[in-house]
Amino acid sequence: MTRANLIDDISRAVEMSRKDSEVIVESVFESIVKSLRAGDKIEIRGFGSFRTRQRKPRTGRNPKTGARVEVPAKTIPFFKPSKELKDIVNGRQAAEPSPPAPPAPGAMSA
Repeated sequence: MTRANLIDDISRAVEMSRKDSEVIVESVFESIVKSLRAGDKIEIRGFGSFRTRQRKPRTGRNPKTGARVEVPAKTIPFFKPSKELKDIVNGRQAAEPSPPAPPAPGAMSA
């Protein structure tokens, strides 16, 4: 899905103009980027969380020439999906209870 597809889907779902939907989508993305740049964590319950991670400097290789290249330390954005999102993507119900654990061997039943 592209940004344009997302804007179109939202404009159809809430029956508003494409221009208004575009403003909403852009505002959400800008808010996420602004928070990440400030070092904040964004948590959207039922969807996932965005945060930044630090990558250490390392020595890489140019794949074309094989020459060693120093890659500096950097901050990268990171997304961690929620359990609910993982379950939905895998075709399970989000609120599906886990099956009960079998009784331990030698456990007495009442």
